[in-house]
Amino acid sequence: MNGATRRWRTAAVLAAAGVAAALALGGCDSAGTSPASKSAGANGGGAASNEGAADSAAGGQKQPGQAPGGAPTRFRVDDRAIVYTGGMTVRVRDVDRAAARATEIATGAGGFVGQDKRSMADSHSEATLQLRVPAARFYEVVAEVAGLGKEESRELSSEDVTEAVVDVDARIASQQASVTRTRALLARAGTIAEIVSVEGELTKREADLASLQARKRQLSSLTTLSTITVTLLGPQAAAKPKDGGTGFLAGLRAGWHAFVASIQVLLTVLGALLPWLAALGLPIWAILWLARRYGRRTPSRSLGPPAAFTVPTGPPTYPAPPTYPAPPAEEKPEP
Repeated sequence: MNGATRRWRTAAVLAAAGVAAALALGGCDSAGTSPASKSAGANGGGAASNEGAADSAAGGQKQPGQAPGGAPTRFRVDDRAIVYTGGMTVRVRDVDRAAARATEIATGAGGFVGQDKRSMADSHSEATLQLRVPAARFYEVVAEVAGLGKEESRELSSEDVTEAVVDVDARIASQQASVTRTRALLARAGTIAEIVSVEGELTKREADLASLQARKRQLSSLTTLSTITVTLLGPQAAAKPKDGGTGFLAGLRAGWHAFVASIQVLLTVLGALLPWLAALGLPIWAILWLARRYGRRTPSRSLGPPAAFTVPTGPPTYPAPPTYPAPPAEEKPEP
């Protein structure tokens, strides 16, 4: 009876110790992550995020597209700036009617036609349209244009320029602050040398600011309106050549195209020179022909037969040496 009582007491003590330890751990966890501390941490994180955005807008030292701690900023899909571009070839029965329908599709989506090139030749007609449509309706317009006829090729691409947009915005803010400071310095300039120096620096900074603003407008245009290049071909129009790739056959095909292009260039040059050759060559040929014709009719002067030429035979003869008179004999004196 005493042993059972002791075992029961030991089990009760161990259970009480376990409960106390669990309560202590729970209290520590609650103290470390209390609602107040969580709220403070959240507020601190929000303030840090706002501070980072303010520093980025003011052109601080923080890199664009990065959080205050150096980690990259995460953008939602809806907040990203994406440039959509596409090209497609569609074979249709009536190119003129299909081009008019493609124009209606673009304008109905809130866009416009940026370029329109047509070559009308009945069944060999061709048309190339550059459609500028809102980015949100890019794929919808592509599907509608593909339904105009038989789609033969399609090439769509997208480019994420969110970081470039954020970088340009930060650079514009920094450059605007720099221009403002330079204008303040120009207002306080006292001498002509100072005025000339500050004006030169102000002109340079304003030019940089204008360049950044133009870049921002370009990015805004590309992200707001997507570009779709549509090629409409008639029933018998030749398809546009595709990229041949690499390999022996691709090289042979490229060489043949280069040879044909060279022949076409030579024929073009020959056609351009032919009128000049006809205008200058015919008179020159006529003058030469007349000169030869009348030159043959002119009698030539007779010079007579050539003199006979004899070949000497036998040993050569030399002239005899000259003879001189003998000197007179000397007279001897008489003794």
